Amino acid sequence: MRYPDEIVEEVRARNDIVEVISSYIHLQKKGSNYFGICPFHNEKTPSFSVSPRKQIYYCFGCGSGGNVFHFVQNYENYTFPEALKLLADRAGITLPEIEYSEEAKKAKDLKTELLKVNKEAGKFYYYQLRSDSGKTAMQYLKNRGLSDETIGRFGLGFARTGQDLLYQYLKKQGFPDELLKTCGIFQFDEKRGVTDKFWSRVIFPIMDVNHRIIGFGGRTMGDAKPKYLNSPETPVFDKGRNLYGLNLARTARKNNMILCEGYMDVIAMHQAGFNQAVASLGTAFTSGQASLLKRYTEEVLLSYDSDTAGVKAAIRASQILKEAGLRGRVINLSPYKDPDEFIKNEGAEAFQERIDQAENSFYFEVRMLERDFDLNDPQGKTGFAEEVARMMLRFEEQIERDNYIEGIAAKYRMHPESLQKLVNKHAMQSERIVVRERTRSGIHDKPVQDPGIDAAQRMLLAWFADDPAVYQAAKPYVGTDDFSPGVFRKTAELLFAQLSDGEADPAAITTRFEEEEEQQQVAGIFQTPLPEEQSDGEKERTLKELLINVRTHSIQEKLYDASSGADDLSRMIALKKETEQLNRLTFHFK
Repeated sequence: MRYPDEIVEEVRARNDIVEVISSYIHLQKKGSNYFGICPFHNEKTPSFSVSPRKQIYYCFGCGSGGNVFHFVQNYENYTFPEALKLLADRAGITLPEIEYSEEAKKAKDLKTELLKVNKEAGKFYYYQLRSDSGKTAMQYLKNRGLSDETIGRFGLGFARTGQDLLYQYLKKQGFPDELLKTCGIFQFDEKRGVTDKFWSRVIFPIMDVNHRIIGFGGRTMGDAKPKYLNSPETPVFDKGRNLYGLNLARTARKNNMILCEGYMDVIAMHQAGFNQAVASLGTAFTSGQASLLKRYTEEVLLSYDSDTAGVKAAIRASQILKEAGLRGRVINLSPYKDPDEFIKNEGAEAFQERIDQAENSFYFEVRMLERDFDLNDPQGKTGFAEEVARMMLRFEEQIERDNYIEGIAAKYRMHPESLQKLVNKHAMQSERIVVRERTRSGIHDKPVQDPGIDAAQRMLLAWFADDPAVYQAAKPYVGTDDFSPGVFRKTAELLFAQLSDGEADPAAITTRFEEEEEQQQVAGIFQTPLPEEQSDGEKERTLKELLINVRTHSIQEKLYDASSGADDLSRMIALKKETEQLNRLTFHFK
């Protein structure tokens, strides 16, 4: 499914990026750009920059960037078609009907119909809770300390006793059995017929980030087993890629997310003011859920049950968070079992104190490991140190590993050097940390990438986009193949093509990149700070330096890649001489 490029560009052009972003966050003009507090990470000093001329945004703090489509996608957690539709509606543009393949059309239609079924089921449960038959369930929720506002905010409902009440209701709405079999909230049996999956349970609608009901959870009000029952996965419900409460928590705009185990924990925390709380959906925490959280925060606080199962789950979750590049800390709920119980007994202020005191997740894991060893016994302490050394192998960065070695050694009265040796021993045994040998020098060695080359390429491309006269002056001496393969080269190809036809359009270029990481890199390139006002002579010297750096690196790469043939060698010598001539050139800026 793809809209024509001209439609996409029309929608983008009709949505000024400053106006769109200003409807989400406060922006203040400074010079030619606008700045504000970045909505994608926690900061106090504005580093979020929006360029009205280039129609792109970029955060110098977290690296998020792109055009107006990318902002809406990241802020609203929309797909590209969803962001396109929102912005088209905003601009009063009617999008053309897209022709789907037969298979894609069936899948889309099925998802649409399933969402309709879930919406109607959610309405049915919602009204049942507020009917005479739902009085017991409503009292149960009130006894759990929930207010009417909270019950309504989470759309809580009730499935009363009766084998097929929901089924009969949905049949009257015109939904066919084939669809109802797929939605997961009914049981079809040849002997017993069709029965509702949930009855005599409080119902928790599970919503995606766009507030659409994708599944349901049901809880008994007594001792019946299982205590919680969830609808199965369907084409619209992927348990490993959704989180309960995220539709509300994603707009909390706090500097962390709180991850807990149960629906009631999430609801209790939201009611107490901790509206950044979410929970997994009846399964263990997954890497997909960690990736989802990474869109909204850099730090996750684990508020799992304090029993043995909860400790194990917290340790596993902290490892997944680490692998996803998220910081993890663990909230100490002792002496209470879960956050709901803690808040009921101690209140929100005490829970905030526990949040402030939350323990580094690695230190928490080490402290839990400590229970298995007698640290007063030399043999026990040695065994403990061996296990800690193995755990240290998770840290691939040397400086991070060194910091933890130093911290653990100080906390448990070990010699840092001895712990380091243990880590090195286990690293060699597991081969997880590899010491790379230096390559031999010579003409055939792969040149080491100088970080300055990336900076030179960024500034050159940003300067070309900002001032076409600079591009015209440099055009005879640099080509697209002089830029590093990947984002730099593709950006150069698109930019040079634009400049050959007229003006540069950085926002249009970012649209041509599909991966979010690449979009952010391109936005970062075009938002590279340029030299302040310069004379023509100063411009000439700066341009020469950039061209020489980029061109020289390009030739080194080509020397490495070239074969040993005479023709190739002659070509390389000619290229090198051409670069040397740059020092003798004079540029003229119009």
